[in-house]
Amino acid sequence: MNGSGHRVVGWQVWFVLLGAIWGCSFWWIKLGLRAVSPVDVAFFRLAAGAMALLVLAGITRTRLPRRWATWRHLFILSALLNSVPFTLFSYGETHISAVLAGLINAGTPLATMIVALFILRQEPARPVTIGGLVLGLLGVLILIGVWNGFGNGQLLGVGACLGAVICYGFAFSYARSHLSGLPDKPIALATGQVLCGTLQLLPFALAFGHVHAHRPLSSLLALGALGVLGTGVAYILNFDVVRHAPATVASSVTYLTPVFAVVVGIAFLGETLSWNEPVGALLILAGVAFAQERFHRPRRSVFHDVLAEERI
Repeated sequence: MNGSGHRVVGWQVWFVLLGAIWGCSFWWIKLGLRAVSPVDVAFFRLAAGAMALLVLAGITRTRLPRRWATWRHLFILSALLNSVPFTLFSYGETHISAVLAGLINAGTPLATMIVALFILRQEPARPVTIGGLVLGLLGVLILIGVWNGFGNGQLLGVGACLGAVICYGFAFSYARSHLSGLPDKPIALATGQVLCGTLQLLPFALAFGHVHAHRPLSSLLALGALGVLGTGVAYILNFDVVRHAPATVASSVTYLTPVFAVVVGIAFLGETLSWNEPVGALLILAGVAFAQERFHRPRRSVFHDVLAEERI
């Protein structure tokens, strides 16, 4: 804000920056794996993010949640939204490209819809929604190129990333059910959540982690960026976008993230892009848009509310 009370930087800038940070996260994961094991990538990401959020909480004099019930929900949410999927994506990228991992992540809204519709029954199964889901699932099959078959490594990598996306689907529905009405400030909840994730992964990092003998500087910088930017600054930007942008627009960062993931993966990692990957990703996003009725009249639903609340 400036002295006259007007915002100096619009939410549109933060929206694009948020998509860029989350898109670059898959590149940073790939670089981090050159120095440490997958579980260490996830742990260092959460630890750095927790430190960044704790600093922010201190600067803004934000108190962490004080009710044990809140911490219990944050612990569960962190497992679904942070520690488990972060580890799965890191492991997945030991077998597949950062580009493919970033495109698979575009299926997060699809997984959220499936969980909300068929498992938790939070939303009625309307014909337009079912049609969008079918289109999106077709996109998933095209994205991973099922007709090509899989080697053992690639199958593990794709499976791990899909497992992470499914975790996100449960996480958003859980957050909506148990955390949306709490009086705590968003920064307090985010800080508590990331702290819980750090503690969850600490014993696994100590028991199964491995730091490679050769640790490139680029890998160490990537781990720092992954934590401070991807799990710290991104939460702050997300809160600002959700606060000032319409819910349907705020959740549209899903469409921007895979674009950056593809660009940085090709530009900085020298990865390639098969024809089916962008086609499949576009079908997934089109299916999500169709199911959310973005091509028709605006309709506020669980999908808009949940997808605008939290992300990777």
